[in-house]
Amino acid sequence: MPRAPAAETPIEALRRALPGLPPRLQAAGRFLALHDFDAVTRSMRDLAAAAGTHPATFTRLAQALGYTGWEALRDALIELRRGGSETPFSGRVRARPAPSGLAAKMLAADAAGLSRAEPGAIAAAARALHAAPRIWVAGFRSCRGVAQLLHYQLRLFRPDGVRLVGGAGPEDLDIGALRPQDAVVLVSFAPYSRPIVLTARMAQASGCIVIAIADSPQAPVAEGAAHLLRFDAATSPGFFPSLTGALAIAQALAAETFSLGGEAALVRLRETEARLAALAEYVPDKELPA
Repeated sequence: MPRAPAAETPIEALRRALPGLPPRLQAAGRFLALHDFDAVTRSMRDLAAAAGTHPATFTRLAQALGYTGWEALRDALIELRRGGSETPFSGRVRARPAPSGLAAKMLAADAAGLSRAEPGAIAAAARALHAAPRIWVAGFRSCRGVAQLLHYQLRLFRPDGVRLVGGAGPEDLDIGALRPQDAVVLVSFAPYSRPIVLTARMAQASGCIVIAIADSPQAPVAEGAAHLLRFDAATSPGFFPSLTGALAIAQALAAETFSLGGEAALVRLRETEARLAALAEYVPDKELPA
């Protein structure tokens, strides 16, 4: 079997190959994807003990990915970490020295990224949200804001049955409450946080309908997802990957879901507006300066 292409990282190759691997190798592969740091700092025997499997399983996993054995895969993982996985943001600065007119170039990159969004995929995901008895939205670290925005907009017309994972307490309590046919929206881009990967795994194991808003089909949250809504995070010339596409997708997803709700969704939206007005959440127009 040929070795994974040089442009593809070992973890990307692993996620691409996972669906076609035998169950034992899938389990070892998922453990490796979540604990790649352990893979480069612990012996294969220790790693296998932590994963609850036999050391030879990791040798077979490496060979299934096109490596001669575990040591070759481990060396590739070590080289990957040397390549800047500990500095995902400042590393972008070294790769792209700050040019003049950076703001204009960032706006142009975001506009180009938005043009690649797929309305049909968003519409299909909205149909899944509309049909789901409960909706969970998950996003951590820099993706938290996108998740909060989607959660807020959905709750305007679905005040019951929409929850933000980790919004009212530890996220493990929420992911432990997932049920079959719940819809789970996951927002993430590289480098992927451990909580979002854990949420994705639990959603799959619980029989949920997974909607991934992610930067790549190889993202761990995209594995087995019913719907993948891709956004362009990497082409921005700024030091930080762009979330513009993710925000646009979240807003379009909420709007499309609302449209599917018809008159009932409109009634609930008006009820929410009346409640907000009664609580004086907004400054009345008459109090604004002329």
